[in-house]
Amino acid sequence: MALGIVIALILFFLLLPTLIVIPVSFGKAPYIEFPPKGLTFHWYQLYFTDPDWIAATLFSMRIAAATTVTATVIGTLASVALVRGELPGKSLVLGLALSPLIVPHIVIAIGLYLFFAPLKLTGNFFGFLLAHSMLTVPYVVISVSAALQRFDPILEKAALSCGAGRGRAFYAVVLPQITPAIVTGAVFAFVSSFDEATVAFFISGIEGKTITRKLFEDIDYNLTPVIAVVSTVIVGISIALMGAVRLSQRDEES
Repeated sequence: MALGIVIALILFFLLLPTLIVIPVSFGKAPYIEFPPKGLTFHWYQLYFTDPDWIAATLFSMRIAAATTVTATVIGTLASVALVRGELPGKSLVLGLALSPLIVPHIVIAIGLYLFFAPLKLTGNFFGFLLAHSMLTVPYVVISVSAALQRFDPILEKAALSCGAGRGRAFYAVVLPQITPAIVTGAVFAFVSSFDEATVAFFISGIEGKTITRKLFEDIDYNLTPVIAVVSTVIVGISIALMGAVRLSQRDEES
């Protein structure tokens, strides 16, 4: 009983910022106010009609979509090689693949800026794609590797013994079994790319500006409830994607 109460309090503490920012986004006051005195959709209208906010949002979505595809392909292939292959120094390769989860993002951001700036990769789509793919590949590797380790290799061997080639056996037998894990890793990659802030702050430019970089700028110079609207939009997209993954998993289990 006591453990359940402690867990509930921890979860409430983690959810508290989200529970606060959503009602703030509907407040009538021209500044951040909690609890809001009155409700309005005025700030949502400002967000959806502001070309700068929309441009930043669409730029972030383009980056997140491209990053998802890139990270999913690289992460899945890397997982197959790490779990099934006989790579020399496999532990070292795995450690390098997962290092973006361990190294502080501020350190990665400074290193990327110093590397990208001379190559003119700051503030453009390709630079963000490289940076965010590096940051999100670990999520795919963890998800797909776990699925591959749970997969019974006898099923693949049975396909091979029936005359299927290695590639056909993988696509016909292994891939359908690990698809939920691939989808889960892809969703984590999209969400992580879309709301990534630290690296984006360093490698954004005047034209190529993500929604998180625009958010930082407005917090400094234009602190209105539009900030809460943007935060709510980011939270809403993340919850919708996670919920879709959970529903698909539940359908497969049933």
